[in-house]
Amino acid sequence: MSNPLADMEKPDVIFCIGTNMTECHPVAATRLKRALKRGAKMIVADPRRIGLADLADLYLPIRVGSDAALLLAMAHVIAREGLVNDAFMQDRTVEAEQFLAHVKRFPPEWAETITGVPAADIEQAALWYGKAARGAIYYTLGITEHICGVDNVQSLCNLVLMTGNIGREGTGINPMRGQNNIQGAGDSGALPNNYPGFQPVTDPENQAKFEELYGRKVDMEKGITKVTALDLAGDRIRAMLIDGENTVVSDPDRTHCERALKSLDHLVVIDIFLTETAQLADVVLPATAWGETEGTQTNTERRVQRVRAAVPPPGHARPDWWIMSQLAKRLDIPGFEYESAKDVFDELCSVSPIYAGLDWDRVEHGEYQWPVPEAGHPGTPILHRHEFKNGRGIFKLIEYRDPAETIDDDYPVWLTTGRRLQSYHTRTQTGRSAGIDYLLSEETLEVHPDDLRHWQLQDGGWARMHSRRGSV
Repeated sequence: MSNPLADMEKPDVIFCIGTNMTECHPVAATRLKRALKRGAKMIVADPRRIGLADLADLYLPIRVGSDAALLLAMAHVIAREGLVNDAFMQDRTVEAEQFLAHVKRFPPEWAETITGVPAADIEQAALWYGKAARGAIYYTLGITEHICGVDNVQSLCNLVLMTGNIGREGTGINPMRGQNNIQGAGDSGALPNNYPGFQPVTDPENQAKFEELYGRKVDMEKGITKVTALDLAGDRIRAMLIDGENTVVSDPDRTHCERALKSLDHLVVIDIFLTETAQLADVVLPATAWGETEGTQTNTERRVQRVRAAVPPPGHARPDWWIMSQLAKRLDIPGFEYESAKDVFDELCSVSPIYAGLDWDRVEHGEYQWPVPEAGHPGTPILHRHEFKNGRGIFKLIEYRDPAETIDDDYPVWLTTGRRLQSYHTRTQTGRSAGIDYLLSEETLEVHPDDLRHWQLQDGGWARMHSRRGSV
């Protein structure tokens, strides 16, 4: 998030797109409710009429995968109506003129034909956001898990740059992260293109720094994504280590995923339960659960916090860092001689500029939000107050593109997933909680009333869905 959670109470206009916050982040959502009670307006764009939509002043029932068209049209209206922040664009951005010329091609009427949202509603959303003294954007996986996910986020950034809604209280572009430490995982380098602290692997200075740290040569080539790894399984990739992820259930096209994992010569899974993925493994290494673990977590607002073990782990369960260090030892890979979670975190701080002012002791009480570039620095609750990391913000000339697969005569209905309060992800944990499972013991299919009648479905009854890859 560019802004702290406390800022969620301060916008004049709130724009939520692809986020089911009242169910995924119910505590944080109470702050939005306070803003609404104060008089803020809220726009919600989502294919499902989620609970957040019922709180909105304007609900945009967008067609699945058409987010970029909506955002291009909003930019068109803001530019056409002269609502751009000229001073901000001149002082802090580049390629503004090209962008303003680019969005002239995308009026709301054009977007209506793609999104299904009335042009008048698109116009209203743009006017509210463009006129706001404090406009804040919140988004989640609903706009990122697409082939055009990067385009969608860059389109949101364009709205922020053209209105100057960044670097101030009650503004910003704020991804509501999906897990308690998904931000921290990215910070730590769990990305194919970055070292810890979002330092690009393609930078020669970073290469030299991490070669010295690890005591071995590292190349400047970006790594591959998990999607590519599964495609290459059994061919260029013969072994795989999966840590804390139920890939078989969470990835699209389960048949393809299972086939890929079964084609490996060796599969190792680290997890706390024998998940569907772990059942395919040659070796399963038991990890510690949240109440058995020492370490740190960095939450959605970039706040670094300590976590402490409340109980000892059962049986042979061990912390992930310990398992990794032991694997490295047996593979004769240097640089993993850790004795504690503290050693791991202090190393992260020593090589990551955004953590440079932190150490194990300083995060004891969780008051720091990165970047903390040096000891004694108070932390940075609001990003980009005076400048962007790379100097000026860059407008991106996004073109709309359809989803990779669309409806046709054989498959005429859009199917999308959505978050619910009563279950989480692949239900690896919530599905094993009797109290939570009681609230949602079976899967549900939500359909429009017109489709309910057309397909002769009964509320509470059974339905079988067929796709190009299988049925359920």
